[in-house]
Amino acid sequence: MDEIFIAIMEQIAQEMPELSLIDEDYGQLEMGAEEDQYPVTFPCVLIGNTNSDWHDLGYGAQKSESALTVRLAIDCYDDTSYASGTYDKVRERQQLAKKLYKSLQCLQCTDNASPLVREKSRSYAMPHYIKVYEMTFSFTLHDESAMPSSYGE
Repeated sequence: MDEIFIAIMEQIAQEMPELSLIDEDYGQLEMGAEEDQYPVTFPCVLIGNTNSDWHDLGYGAQKSESALTVRLAIDCYDDTSYASGTYDKVRERQQLAKKLYKSLQCLQCTDNASPLVREKSRSYAMPHYIKVYEMTFSFTLHDESAMPSSYGE
């Protein structure tokens, strides 16, 4: 699974140089100000929340139906009301989310994984004027790492 994460991080870094942070999602956005945390800079993409259902193929080989979540987080300190005249910031955020989607949709991370396919998306606001665009991508993974090197062993 680590190869999947690395391939996604590399693809995002290549396609979206305007991001200030690309990292594994371990709850950085949910941590309170009083907690000791690694600083998150914006805009950022956090990758995580992997979920896999494994099916045995025999002889140590397995296949999974997997999903992972990618979150684009943007600080929204600009007044984006229509009267402000800066409502184009809304469009900029939406375009950044679309760019993230386009950079990952159909990405084949490894030879033993199927291409990523977006299954779900949503957006929501967090405290401190943070807007999050969340996408869940599905893929299958064929894992032979537990197979013996030869069947006679």
